[in-house]
Amino acid sequence: MRRFFVPPVALRSETAEIRGGDALHLSSVLRLRPGDEVELFDGAGGICRAVIETIDSAAVTVSILSRSRASGESSLAITLAMGFLKDKKMDALVRQLTELGIRNFLPFFCRRSIPRPDEERMGKRKGRWEKIAREAVKQCGRGRIPEISPVVDFTEMISIGERQQYKFFFWESGTDPVPFARAGKTYERAFLAVGPEGGFTQAEAEAARNAGFCIASLGPRILRAETAAVAACTMVQYVLGDMGPEKT
Repeated sequence: MRRFFVPPVALRSETAEIRGGDALHLSSVLRLRPGDEVELFDGAGGICRAVIETIDSAAVTVSILSRSRASGESSLAITLAMGFLKDKKMDALVRQLTELGIRNFLPFFCRRSIPRPDEERMGKRKGRWEKIAREAVKQCGRGRIPEISPVVDFTEMISIGERQQYKFFFWESGTDPVPFARAGKTYERAFLAVGPEGGFTQAEAEAARNAGFCIASLGPRILRAETAAVAACTMVQYVLGDMGPEKT
């Protein structure tokens, strides 16, 4: 069943409208017709099954058949803090991390971050990442769109992570083991920090350790920054989240 995003307010009545690019795609590309069923998601976990009533390229009207909550969300709320990368590497990364189930994406500048977009360009990038995350949610069966946070500096990133119960700082010289999940225990939140192309400095690693981070490694091989982010998220989802064995 085809899935489409609508704002939460649009699902408060018995009918809703799909607008903009999705309406055009539905009518002109997918060529759906009145009577066809679709699934709507509001980005906050709400899911509706609906039937198409009327179609044009500007708006598609549907009637709500049933309501439920999304089942594709991880029990572990992961914040992935990512050192700013060059070019469009962050675009692909937002898509992959959304598919892996992160709850929040936090870009930050650190000592070896090379690109430092100005405020206007940063606003445009954030808007693009939000669109990418929304499209990834549509594809992967989630119901919640990850929050894309404004970019922060390294010190603020550490301060945000310091308040989390489980916080991991992935560094090529890390030695701390990622803890294994314990049967019967629920893990609610985790904060993961991954560096840019040049990695973290020794001083940054020490600052993270002093803030209570687990200084963890991703193995004996040097990974590209974007690979490291995906590997870190996958590891933590397997150990503490919903990708590994049952913890009962």
